[in-house]
Amino acid sequence: MSTVKQLSEEIAQGLTQALPNVNKPVVRKLSLAVGAMIEGRTPNTVELSNLLPLPLERQDQREQWLRRLLSSPALCCETVIEPFAQEALRHAGQNGQMILLSLDQTDLGDRMAVLMLTVRIGDRSLPLAWLAEAGQANIGFHRQKILLDKVLAWISAGAAVMLLADRFYPSLELFQWLKTQSWHYRLRLKGNLVVDTGRGDETTTAHLAQDHTQRYWPNVRLFGVGEVMTNIGIIHDEGHPEPWIIAMDCPPTRAAVLDYGSRWAIEPTFSDFKSRGFQLEDSHLRQPARLERLILIMALAMHWCVRVGYQDAVQRPTPLEKKPHSKPTPRTGALQNSGAVWSPGSHEACDT
Repeated sequence: MSTVKQLSEEIAQGLTQALPNVNKPVVRKLSLAVGAMIEGRTPNTVELSNLLPLPLERQDQREQWLRRLLSSPALCCETVIEPFAQEALRHAGQNGQMILLSLDQTDLGDRMAVLMLTVRIGDRSLPLAWLAEAGQANIGFHRQKILLDKVLAWISAGAAVMLLADRFYPSLELFQWLKTQSWHYRLRLKGNLVVDTGRGDETTTAHLAQDHTQRYWPNVRLFGVGEVMTNIGIIHDEGHPEPWIIAMDCPPTRAAVLDYGSRWAIEPTFSDFKSRGFQLEDSHLRQPARLERLILIMALAMHWCVRVGYQDAVQRPTPLEKKPHSKPTPRTGALQNSGAVWSPGSHEACDT
């Protein structure tokens, strides 16, 4: 039996259990594609189709099979990823721990932009929801809200959530949405935003950061319009070209500013999708819907590999893994964060 066929059969069992309401032929086809993705780690549909364990001799038939899958409306990204996303969120929030979500965008040259929302698990993150737009784009709040609303529906009532986002994302609408949901946040700000500290004339966030290694401003008004009140903490450590100007929902402190560093867990995830893993930047797909389904196949492969790695560590631990772990649980400026590794289908976790 080929490696891809064996992988596909195991994946099909897991997908069938997780997706009882999804059309069985779709689940079967998806499991074949995920198995091929794990083996080939390529976004090239020609190379990927060559790995599919199908009873087809002609290459053009294999490519057509994969193209039909990527263009099929029956393959709904939200429906397929939902049970995996919910399990990851439950583990991230177990024992009342803060769920850390990162919102960020990556570009595939000048052809496509991908916006993604991930959840931090240990020192990295797993994809929850994503969307693609053609061309170079700074994807605005109306599209960010689609991802935020999806993930909101998957989070247990009463869970503590913190959103981390880079300086391209803060907007009046995002602040209002976060306030409505009572989510915590650490949002990096650009230097050109208008701010009113209540101590005189309006100024800019860059001016607040001038000539200070640390500065904290409670109860400031952003954007110069509306009623967006927030707190700002600024740190400019020696050797760094730019300061961190961070908006937060809690009283500004150095620890709260440093919470923003948890956002970097999304960078290894993007690396896994791109240069260090599936080489997504080499994809030639130009239709956003098809690219989103290709990302779904990669995301399932990623979730599956994390699951297998966890099970192997539990069932066949190395001498190092048998030793008790004393690594401290990361903390945020507001609540304690999880250091647990997620495993689909399991309600146990181990420290990374």
